[in-house]
Amino acid sequence: MSAPERPAPDPMKGFRGVMAATLILESIVVLLTLLVLAKFGNSGGGFGVVAVLGLALALVLLCGFLSRSWALPTVLVLQGALIACGLLSLPIGVIGVIFALVWYALLMMRREVAARMARGDLPSQR
Repeated sequence: MSAPERPAPDPMKGFRGVMAATLILESIVVLLTLLVLAKFGNSGGGFGVVAVLGLALALVLLCGFLSRSWALPTVLVLQGALIACGLLSLPIGVIGVIFALVWYALLMMRREVAARMARGDLPSQR
C-alpha cells in the first residue's frame, strides 16, 4: 500500500497571511497617529479621531476577508482613504503614502508568484 498523496501547498494561502500581518501592522501604526496628532498637530477634531479609529477598525476587520475577491480592491480603497486623511493632518497622509508603497510591493510580489505558479516553476510544483 502506498501512502496517500498530499495536495500541494497553496502559495497564495501563505501570501494571504503576509497581507493579514501587513494590515495588522498598518492598523497599529494608524492608531499610533492619534498620539502624534495630539502632541504635534491638528487632529481634525472629533471627525479626525473617528476617521482614524474607523480606518484602523476597517483594516483589522479586513484581515478576515482576504480570501474574497473584493478584498484587494478594498485594501486599495482604504489606502486612498488613509492618504485622503492627510488633509486632516499631514502625518496621516505620509503614513498612507508609505503603506501604499508597501502594498504596491506586495501586489508586485503576488503577481510574480502567480506567474511562477502558471509556469509551474514553484518548488512545491516540482
